[in-house]
Amino acid sequence: MRKSKASASGPLIRTESDQVIAIDGPSASGKSTLARMLAVELGWIYVDTGAMYRTFAWWCAALGLDVSDERVVAAELARWHTRLLCTDGQVHLLVNGYLPQNEMRTQATAEAASKIAVHPRVRRWMVARQRECVRFGALVMEGRDIGTRVFPEAAWKFFIEASMEARRERRGGPSAGGDLAGRDHRDSQRRGDPLMPALGAIRIDNSAETPNQTLKRLLKIVRDSGGELR
Repeated sequence: MRKSKASASGPLIRTESDQVIAIDGPSASGKSTLARMLAVELGWIYVDTGAMYRTFAWWCAALGLDVSDERVVAAELARWHTRLLCTDGQVHLLVNGYLPQNEMRTQATAEAASKIAVHPRVRRWMVARQRECVRFGALVMEGRDIGTRVFPEAAWKFFIEASMEARRERRGGPSAGGDLAGRDHRDSQRRGDPLMPALGAIRIDNSAETPNQTLKRLLKIVRDSGGELR
């Protein structure tokens, strides 16, 4: 755990980053399941940053915009009306007061989100919204650039990974391998905030573990360093 800053008189000053657990990793590594479970165990707020990108991808696709054109989608960021809402322990991004749910679970939306997430201007907008989430309380935030870009000074930074074979099985078999490899390439090679382990992140390979087994490892690390202190 990163140490809090000390004031001139001696007491520790807790910063916003002291209230954040950053969990990064590639698709099908299990990071979303782990982040959600960890947030529940600690009583912290869960933030799925991928859902924010899928929300914007769904919105742009619904308008018929070319999600591969950064100029077009960046212009839409200045027009759409959004707000953050925290309910049932999770932060959501609402559009015109509406919370898309089933719309974000389609393969088409997932593919559009993968394309839209490479645009630097889109990522800057998302990072700003994600940083705003600290107003809701202590966070377990998962994504692909949380420890490197959104909260680089997060008290806990984890990078969750697994073998391609294990990830394929989690996605339903060998036929998913091509999609995963393509997403890995886009994520790791994009111009802005590429997927990589953050400086000081604890790398967890959960290829041979169940979610509960990996959760126990994360809980021990966090609790041993005071992670349940608000």
